Amino acid sequence: MSTADTRLTSDDRREQILAAATVVFGERGYAGGTTDAIAKQAGISQAYVVRMFGSKERLFLEVARRATGRLRERFGLVISSFTGAETSQDRQSALGVAYAELVSDRGTLLALLHLFGLGADPVFGPEGRECFLSVYRLVREEAGFTPEETVEFFSRGMLMTILLALRMPDATDPAASELLVTAMGPQCEAILAGYESAVSATV
Repeated sequence: MSTADTRLTSDDRREQILAAATVVFGERGYAGGTTDAIAKQAGISQAYVVRMFGSKERLFLEVARRATGRLRERFGLVISSFTGAETSQDRQSALGVAYAELVSDRGTLLALLHLFGLGADPVFGPEGRECFLSVYRLVREEAGFTPEETVEFFSRGMLMTILLALRMPDATDPAASELLVTAMGPQCEAILAGYESAVSATV
């Protein structure tokens, strides 16, 4: 263990494990992700991972809460910058860019999708619903959207999520380009730049 490693606080180490778990669960899902793979991704022992989080189930829940918390924090910062002069489209666009920047972290994007796919699970289902609704309430109540505008925003966001999860920017079919530009709107260029950067970082 290096000197730098020994200086990490418990909070630093916890964040290191959560970041590694986000990558592993994003790539492999809950069933395929293991504490051993997470430990290797983090560069620490499996025993330390288990000692800090107790179980893989608890670790996956913490990954989901971290991802949702980061999303709420990012949206909250954007919403706090609104002056009241913005149109609904202006606000949707600003929040869309913030979302795209966050999910350019592919682990976060895929970990959330895995969580949403576990709606029937007795533990992860309620957590996934609350995670989603907490973001919905934030956008609905603090961004000043009507219920219809909120649904419009989430509909576009979920389509964006699916397209990025599918790696649609990698497709050469002209239909893919048309779909991306139409779905992402004015922030398309910024979103795709973030996507390219994230992909390059994993190569």
